Amino acid sequence: MATVVLDIELSKLPDRLDELSGYDQAFILIRLHGKPIGQVSLPVTNGRINQLELHSKLLDSPGWRLWDSWLRSNYLQYDVRTDIKAQLPKVTIAVCTRDRPEDLKRCLDGLLKLPDLGQEILIVDNCPATDATKQIVAQHDTVRYVIEKKPGLNVARNRALKEASHEVVAFTDDDAVPDPGWLAALLNNFRDSRVYCVTGLILPLELETKAQEEFERCSPMGKGYHRRVFDINESPPLSAGNVGAGANMALRRSIVNLVGNFDEALDCGTPTKSGGDHEMFDRILSAGYQIVYEPEALCWHRHRRDWESLRKTYYGYGVGVYASWTRSLLIDREIKVFSLALGWFWYDQLPKLINSCQSKPNSIPLDLLWAELRGCLQGPQAYFTSRHYYDNYEAS
Repeated sequence: MATVVLDIELSKLPDRLDELSGYDQAFILIRLHGKPIGQVSLPVTNGRINQLELHSKLLDSPGWRLWDSWLRSNYLQYDVRTDIKAQLPKVTIAVCTRDRPEDLKRCLDGLLKLPDLGQEILIVDNCPATDATKQIVAQHDTVRYVIEKKPGLNVARNRALKEASHEVVAFTDDDAVPDPGWLAALLNNFRDSRVYCVTGLILPLELETKAQEEFERCSPMGKGYHRRVFDINESPPLSAGNVGAGANMALRRSIVNLVGNFDEALDCGTPTKSGGDHEMFDRILSAGYQIVYEPEALCWHRHRRDWESLRKTYYGYGVGVYASWTRSLLIDREIKVFSLALGWFWYDQLPKLINSCQSKPNSIPLDLLWAELRGCLQGPQAYFTSRHYYDNYEAS
């Protein structure tokens, strides 16, 4: 059985939730006046959710966030994001894509429904095998299309920063769909000149398969419902894992002049598989600039649907983390990577591995953990291989 994804507004609670046949679980996003404030999972029995349990959990699960949001909306009338008397910056929305036309079409449909804040939409088609992406973009006169022949997600991100018409560039993935309030929530944080990057909340678009359910249970992309401001004191260098993800991030273009481009030897489309977004977050924080995690900037992500793709994702995460740490050691001379690697294994990976071997409840499937560990072992060599390829590519 699968899990149905629901979106419920507390000020307009439904009288009943039935007609959910085919599902045995519900993942529910809880909103108050449109703002995400929490989530809850509830059982589905005979195609419906118990109404008393639903209302009780919806009110209890957000905890203090419910009352904080209610007080701010009804009495305090204060919002640190909009209280700064600065204009909302102009933005380019960039989607870096490679041969996933169905995902891109769904993403574009969502982007084109966003409120008009003067944004432009830019599609970077990375080393495509066909012209399917170009044909989809050609159906929309307001969407710009560029092709980047050199493979790699970070290559495409750098091309987007170069091609963008506006100072702020908001990135989302082709397999993600923005919530209507996504763009405004991101941009409100850039009223503060100290903020150079903003990330947002990522929730599952669907949980129709076992692989999608396990990914959301074991490795959720969302970082909670509390807005956080990260700086070098809040998040020491090389530990930006809680900052957010590249599927939902926005940057000032000027950050390139301050910390450099995305490292093109990292992330999807290269031997390193991932890690390009977190490595950039680390550099931004190390340079003394702020990153904001903004849960009101919500997008919905389609997780990998089959188990083999999920296993490859875990493997890729392991490769990417160790590849980015290898870069930090070689280029930034960060010897702290050794203690980070030891700490991650001893306090996180090893306990999870023991729980899985003992088949403890709610443990992570063993094959996923092994895939991650194998990726970690491959990470340093993957970075050397990728670096060599891109150095030679530039020289050719």
